[in-house]
Amino acid sequence: MTAPYDFLDVDTADLADFGVTVLTLNRPDRKNALSHRLRTELAHALESSADDPHCRAVILTGRGTVFSAGFDLSEFRTVDEKTLWASSDRMNVAVATHPVPVIVALNGPAYAGGADLAVLADIRLGDRYTTFSHPERTAFPVVYGPLAECVGCTRARELVLTGRVVEATEALGIGLLTEVVHDRPVLDRARELARDVARTPRDVLEQMRRKFDAARRYDPRVHTLAL
Repeated sequence: MTAPYDFLDVDTADLADFGVTVLTLNRPDRKNALSHRLRTELAHALESSADDPHCRAVILTGRGTVFSAGFDLSEFRTVDEKTLWASSDRMNVAVATHPVPVIVALNGPAYAGGADLAVLADIRLGDRYTTFSHPERTAFPVVYGPLAECVGCTRARELVLTGRVVEATEALGIGLLTEVVHDRPVLDRARELARDVARTPRDVLEQMRRKFDAARRYDPRVHTLAL
């Protein structure tokens, strides 16, 4: 697969000077639902940036007013389930094991798989419209490991079992968000933060990511439903 992608925008304007790549989920008409195609494109773009020696930080955001509504459930009627889960597994690994920091700029709600995608990243910035929820709890086992890493086991169990909506202020308080941005678009703040992170040499960032990986209590390489 080669860029340009169908449902993902890749912005490398800051790559040469600042070492930052911006990936934007681009299905705003479907609330950036993570279709098989979008998951595959995102995994490919992340793998490509991982191999780029100039890249020292990645920003992930969404087009429109919703970061992501999670899986495109309509595909379960049209695409083989093994194929669907395989692209999910690949995407999870590409985010969680990326050799440089991944920053998520949450431009609104993150539901189900969209929330899972966010908690796999290193830093999560949101705005006052950012919420998290797991409505999929009635159909699938909710992704638990990355969430528990962020908020602790006690809170994570409550969130996956109830599926309740977590507003931005609470999300900041419990560790789902690193920062709530009020004075500018969240992507602008993410660019600023990413440029700061990217001042560190790539080899040092890779060493830090290896420390993160070693301290992780879950294995991102397992099947999504076992994560």
